[in-house]
Amino acid sequence: MTVLDLLDAPQGGAPGGSEQVPPVVELRGAARQFPGEPPVHALHPADLQVRAGEYLSVVGPSGSGKSTLLNLLGLLDRPSDGEYLLDGIPTARAGERERAALRAQHIGFVFQAFHLLPHRTVLENVLLATIYSGVPRAERRDRAVEALARVGLSHRLDFRPTVLSGGERQRTAIARAVVSQPRVLLADEPTGNLDSESSAAVLELFDELHAGGLTLLVITHEDDVSARAQRRVRIADGYLREIA
Repeated sequence: MTVLDLLDAPQGGAPGGSEQVPPVVELRGAARQFPGEPPVHALHPADLQVRAGEYLSVVGPSGSGKSTLLNLLGLLDRPSDGEYLLDGIPTARAGERERAALRAQHIGFVFQAFHLLPHRTVLENVLLATIYSGVPRAERRDRAVEALARVGLSHRLDFRPTVLSGGERQRTAIARAVVSQPRVLLADEPTGNLDSESSAAVLELFDELHAGGLTLLVITHEDDVSARAQRRVRIADGYLREIA
């Protein structure tokens, strides 16, 4: 059975009819090493499980391995060793087409730099995400409008990102990330470009999304941001450790 076959199978149970639901995110001895003299061990062998509905933060300083971990979890890179399972689906050896399909259907991304298209409206930015993630055409506009209402931007649908505040841009990015109803939201330094008031609003929005059942994984260097999560993991020098 290929990854694409597993994508087409009903969600919510493990392959083969088992009643046990797999973690949404699971690392099994996953490591990332870059060649060189000496080799760079960006991520040492790590085990991690994030179950549906959990809110996990990964905190660490610059250069600790956070970006490497994010790239692995977002299927933007592959582990050198070990395995990464997304909803129970092995990904390390999957082809690029299969990984792109998994990424589109299972993962929502929020970045520090927003990555919004400046010459498209707020609504159009979110609508584009519904196309790439395979939302049926008849549902796209309603889903986009609903996602923007969820983040408090119903009054900004026809505005362009260039006239929005930083907090409004990040909320637009969050709406874009959740419009396809992903299995997990990956947020990379989501408050890094925001003032304290906007940061607080974004973190409150994450709390609401978590309360609604969304699985969140937030990567940050800020202890106060990581403290909002249900579980915390620290990364330092490529080593991942759970914080009690």
